[in-house]
Amino acid sequence: MKVLIAIDSFKGSISSVEGSKAIELGIKDVYPDAEILKLPLADGGEGTVKTVVQATRGKLVNKEVTGPLGEKTIAAYGILADGNTAVIEVAEACGLPLVPLEKRNPLCTTTFGVGELILDAARQGCRNFVIGLGGSATNDGGIGMLQALGYRFLDSRGASIGLGAKELAHIVKIDSSQVNPLLQQCSFRVACDVNNPLYGPDGASHIFGPQKGATPEMVEELDRGLKQLAEVVSAELGVDIQNIAGTGAAGGLGAAFSGFLKAKLESGVDLVLDMLEMEKHIVGANLVITGEGRIDGQTSMGKAPMGVARLAQSRHIPVIALAGSVVEETKALHSLGMTSIFPILSSPMTLEQAMDSIATFENLRRTTNQIFRLLHAVRFKVE
Repeated sequence: MKVLIAIDSFKGSISSVEGSKAIELGIKDVYPDAEILKLPLADGGEGTVKTVVQATRGKLVNKEVTGPLGEKTIAAYGILADGNTAVIEVAEACGLPLVPLEKRNPLCTTTFGVGELILDAARQGCRNFVIGLGGSATNDGGIGMLQALGYRFLDSRGASIGLGAKELAHIVKIDSSQVNPLLQQCSFRVACDVNNPLYGPDGASHIFGPQKGATPEMVEELDRGLKQLAEVVSAELGVDIQNIAGTGAAGGLGAAFSGFLKAKLESGVDLVLDMLEMEKHIVGANLVITGEGRIDGQTSMGKAPMGVARLAQSRHIPVIALAGSVVEETKALHSLGMTSIFPILSSPMTLEQAMDSIATFENLRRTTNQIFRLLHAVRFKVE
């Protein structure tokens, strides 16, 4: 019997790596000779770097960069075993958790550190980049990142503007003459699971600005700044960054990657599954186990377990999904590839108890054990 375990983390409780170990033990209790392949998952957001690095036997690199408030911070990124591919989460350099609540003001925060991470990886020989958007504290349209890469954004006097979204309104010209030449050899794939345009009612400022600390007045100023950036980019570079789906992601970083670095914006889970070569590893599997902390109606909207289930369904492989909680609306997921869905909690408990990592490990192992005992008892032929 071959079982593929491909779960996401149970956020705030247990990592995908530890959760996979618990599930493996639950299977081995019943089928000690089972062939088990563990591929911890992520969906392009938080945890993607560590997950992909562990799964591909790459390495983590720590780099001191400029944080969102202009201070120095340590950010981690991954280099895969091929030595040519870097995996970067923008939140490591400009994430919302790096900004204290009382200092959150997206007019002032910068993405400069993201550019510093890219340059560091390029100098170490990386030419292929996988970027995870999401969780940023910024709304600067990615100009900070681009400034770190050598782009100069000039005002009406021909002077370089400063850092932060408050400077966007002053941009009238773009100078690319000092861009680091290594970028010409680099390609970028960007995990982006939103379709928001750069500016307007559905753009970065109106939809995501408030959660980053923007007041209604700030939102309008931020939106005008992004519109100014888009107009200058259209005039100077001939690229319409407003009408590319996803350019509003991460405060406009999607626009910077697609408009300046010719990046391809992709579904996060599809990108990660491709990097992990999931299609190759699923071959010959009799059963797939996936899961995450909560399985609900949002699971079908680009979450990692759903990507696994769809892939398995296309190959007629049954899928068992495990979760800390399962809601009634998940019935629709059965037709999308999830054969059976099981909550792992066995008795009433507080949220704190349910989130305890040791308890989650044991609950995953116990639930898996019981499922496979049933399969064994009814002589379910998965071998």
